[in-house]
Amino acid sequence: MIDQERINWLTLARTTNIGAITFHRLISKYKTATDALNALPDILRGKKLELPNSALIEQELKTIEKLNAQLLCAYDSDYPVSLAETEDAPPVLIVRGDVTHLNRPVVAIVGSRNCSLNGRRFAFKLAQDLGALDYCVASGLARGIDTSAHEGSLQTGTIAVVGGGVDVIYPPENQKIYHEICEKGVVVSEHPCGLQPMAQHFPKRNRIITGLSVGVVVIEANPKSGSLISARTAAEQGRDVMAVPGFPADPRSAGTNQLIRDGAALVRNIDDVMECISGFKRAIPHQTRPHGLGEDEADIFENPPSPLNKDEILNHLTTSPTAIDELCRACHTSPGILAGKLLELELEGLIQRLPGNRVAKLDTTWRATA
Repeated sequence: MIDQERINWLTLARTTNIGAITFHRLISKYKTATDALNALPDILRGKKLELPNSALIEQELKTIEKLNAQLLCAYDSDYPVSLAETEDAPPVLIVRGDVTHLNRPVVAIVGSRNCSLNGRRFAFKLAQDLGALDYCVASGLARGIDTSAHEGSLQTGTIAVVGGGVDVIYPPENQKIYHEICEKGVVVSEHPCGLQPMAQHFPKRNRIITGLSVGVVVIEANPKSGSLISARTAAEQGRDVMAVPGFPADPRSAGTNQLIRDGAALVRNIDDVMECISGFKRAIPHQTRPHGLGEDEADIFENPPSPLNKDEILNHLTTSPTAIDELCRACHTSPGILAGKLLELELEGLIQRLPGNRVAKLDTTWRATA
């Protein structure tokens, strides 16, 4: 029987417009999900926030049990340590397979779906070589490079992070490797079971792949590839970024060649990877999360209503990230008052908090056509 605090933890995690960063700030303030849920009406000062239906939460827990999967809450002993140390660590993970892989040393291998045969061979061999050195390999179960990375590391440990529910196989042709990973590795998702992958899920998936890893290797990526988003996220998380060079005239290598020009480590073989990641120091398991409330924000939940106009804040924002310090200066207000307004805007679904103490306006155009 699952205890009520874990039910409330999942309820808070599934509450619309409460992102990972705000979730952790609520827990930092109120210590438990139960107390955070009880405090929400006061935080919103009478505004309505729609909580997930209790029947849906109960159904999700039953589905997890039926799949023989596990619900990992942040701060659980099995929750991956390296991911827990990222600022926007998922409040919950749903996992199928052997969870011990999540706390092994991990290297991510990502790349193009439309890849060359040579690219697939290189990904397979590099994953094999990493496994021989007792590294687990993480990737995204996509076509192309991701699939080859999983195949190469299947016998030694592989982590597939998916962009939909942990029980949704995408792409469909990866059904065989998906079931093999469930048996020998682990499949991970932060989304509810049964949820179909959508475009906006994949950047969030990528930050889990890189957050689990000590470094990421990019093999074949065009300039608009999602793999470059993974590389940028990895760099922001303090992970090593590595790239495999390719023929200059091949558009599939334009992104990786650019990464190398921008400072990514060039990878020719396993020795280059080992040289790059050899200095990585792993986090001490399950210390107090370092990204709780700062001194300037300690009172954001008690601040009285502020004369600061929310429209004024939104006028300063775009869908590109803006540093909160800059926003503070532009609005001529204190960090504490601004933080309270940003919390209200997030709960209204108008902005999102981002790692690095940044904020961005949410692009709501896709919702109109969804």
